[in-house]
Amino acid sequence: MNINFTYVPGDGIGPEVGEAAMVVLNAMANKFGHTLEPEFHLIGGAAIDELGEPLPAETYASCEKTGAILLGAVGGPKWDHLKGADRPELGSLLPLRKNLNLYANIRPCKPYPALINKAPLKRERLEGTDFVVMRELTGGIYFGTKGRDNLGAYDECRYSEAEVERIAIKAFDLAMTRRKKVTSVDKSNVLETSRLWRETVIKVAGRYPEVELEHLLVDAMTMHMLTRAQDFDVVLTENMFGDILTDEASVLAGSMGVIPSASISDGTVGMYEPIHGSAPDIAGQGKANPLAMILSAAWMLRLSFGLDTEAAAIEAAVEAALEGGHTTGDLGGNLSTSQVGDWIAGHVQS
Repeated sequence: MNINFTYVPGDGIGPEVGEAAMVVLNAMANKFGHTLEPEFHLIGGAAIDELGEPLPAETYASCEKTGAILLGAVGGPKWDHLKGADRPELGSLLPLRKNLNLYANIRPCKPYPALINKAPLKRERLEGTDFVVMRELTGGIYFGTKGRDNLGAYDECRYSEAEVERIAIKAFDLAMTRRKKVTSVDKSNVLETSRLWRETVIKVAGRYPEVELEHLLVDAMTMHMLTRAQDFDVVLTENMFGDILTDEASVLAGSMGVIPSASISDGTVGMYEPIHGSAPDIAGQGKANPLAMILSAAWMLRLSFGLDTEAAAIEAAVEAALEGGHTTGDLGGNLSTSQVGDWIAGHVQS
């Protein structure tokens, strides 16, 4: 198979973790007889510095054409003085999500046994945890009308029933392949958008009689996630709540450096990226943990190209690296970013 995708390493540690992922992808292609066809483009701050804008036309055209995007990281304090859509994140990630209809963001939370002792919670709070957050990604307060007037500043939060329905369907479809439970998180005691959210989720749930539906208010969920994480299967929530809850969930996994994410549309269109940021303070030092980026590449293979066996081979190699301590310093190892990539590539190929 020809694996044609858009590779946008981005800013900070993005190029370093991206290069490690590319080494692993090349090993996978050699092992399984595929041809890798990456299209390299600039995005975010790197694109601003080189081309004057965070999402150049040629970058977007490639993303639209391939429909599979592997992204390192975007942004950093270097560009904090910029405003609005001139900023790396607002000017690149949000337009990509909106224009490519990447409305479903998926983030897993399943602690690796080798990392449980690195998490701040007790082992008994973590063992058996295995849930996925399904976050609506193209609606809500991040995309609403915003501005300032003589009274202050405002950000509109708006959802349509259709927007809620389609993300709920994604969540229930996923739950049908797992333990058949959906926890819908909202703030329906206060927000009208959350009341619409809850009403619509209940309607969708009627089509899935085998799936248990649980409702939690977002403030309660922040507590329940830390005290009964094992009870959750698929967590469904809106954009801003999902942004916050998924970062909290990363604590359960022991490190943000091992969590991939997928932002998908209908069909095989998707953008794949680690949940961590650009970490400019360690950029260029070989200290960056590439595991989340490598796992994001595995998700790309699975969700955009249907290559389950190849994705599983990479995931098994990552688990072997963790079990054997073949990691960067943040996880207790003594390997550099590139050495971790080389080790995982070697495991995949063997």
